[in-house]
Amino acid sequence: MNILNHPKNILNLEDVVTVAKNLLEQFSETSIQRDRDGGTPKYERDLIRQSGLLSLSIPKEFGGLGGEWHDILNVVRIFAQGDSSIAHVFGFHHLLLATVRLFGEPDQWQHWYRMTAQKSWFWGNALNPLDRRTTVRFLEGWYEFSGKKSFCSGAIDSEMLIVSGVDECSDILLIAAVPTTRSGITLYHDWDNIGQRQTDSGSTIFERVRVESKDMLLHPGPLSTPFASLRPLIAQLVFISMFQGIAEGALQEAKLYTLKESRPWFLTNIASANEDPYILRHYGEFWLQLESLRLLNQNAIAKLQWAWDIGETLTAQQRGEVAVAIATAKVAATRTSLDITNKIFEVTGARATHAGLRLDRFWRNVRTQTLHDPVEYKIKELGQWLLNERIPKPSFYS
Repeated sequence: MNILNHPKNILNLEDVVTVAKNLLEQFSETSIQRDRDGGTPKYERDLIRQSGLLSLSIPKEFGGLGGEWHDILNVVRIFAQGDSSIAHVFGFHHLLLATVRLFGEPDQWQHWYRMTAQKSWFWGNALNPLDRRTTVRFLEGWYEFSGKKSFCSGAIDSEMLIVSGVDECSDILLIAAVPTTRSGITLYHDWDNIGQRQTDSGSTIFERVRVESKDMLLHPGPLSTPFASLRPLIAQLVFISMFQGIAEGALQEAKLYTLKESRPWFLTNIASANEDPYILRHYGEFWLQLESLRLLNQNAIAKLQWAWDIGETLTAQQRGEVAVAIATAKVAATRTSLDITNKIFEVTGARATHAGLRLDRFWRNVRTQTLHDPVEYKIKELGQWLLNERIPKPSFYS
């Protein structure tokens, strides 16, 4: 049965959480095996296509659900509880839709919004501004992209790509939106890392790929205004919500294992592990960490929505205040998720390291993704804000 022949599950925003949780249940049934296998979660991505969630960030006037950022990032968090690879590509899909909105002209992003909502397109990433191996030539009315790009999360099994290259004359970064099937684009299944194993974050080759002027995101272009510079902050919030979800999922599995399987240490003279004072202390610390992260993340998402609603009149100072809130949450999310996914073994015991459980997948996933950009630089930004009252300088990572 082709699930894409069925009507979409979501009719309005009130259905979003229910549909997301139903999908999470299905993803969780196979997440352990798929973590072993790696590769593309094609069936799961098609379930998302059929659900209608790909249009969550698209305004209703363009055929979407009209969700706000808390709706989108809440789904990222829910998915990450059971499958952070799917949470990653889903979050990036909406990040890439935001990219065309922030970097392009109205007739561009409105067209792509309508088409995405109508056809349930999945957007993939081939931007990676630090990889400058792709060059761009301007020819007679069109552009030619040639080279290689790494860390192309979600590019495989996508309908559209956001791509970047360096102008061979000006050395300026140029960005475009192109169909994934465009002649000259080759996507490689060469992602085999310890975590996020089904994000397909491998490499892409561009061989004299023709891109029309209408598909170039030149006005206002990348990071050209405070509003356009919200793009990296959205990316950071995708990671924050994903890290929170991973920590929540790890803790839920640990809790069930402690209650059902863990044994008290023989020196405790107690009947069950859930009364061990040291295990209780760990769970108390986990609660404090997660509650702090939840509040910081909620605050950061609210500030992003405030800036998004201001739109093109957003000032550099306003954007900077949002960046500080997001940097604060990013540091907390990194520390909390790494700590909880590591220490769950302190409350489950030696038997919980059985390979069949793959409880280590939570730590592997968060360890892999927290290396996307060094958290130390976020702490430096916070220090500059507090001590010298300097707002973070916009880049693709801050």
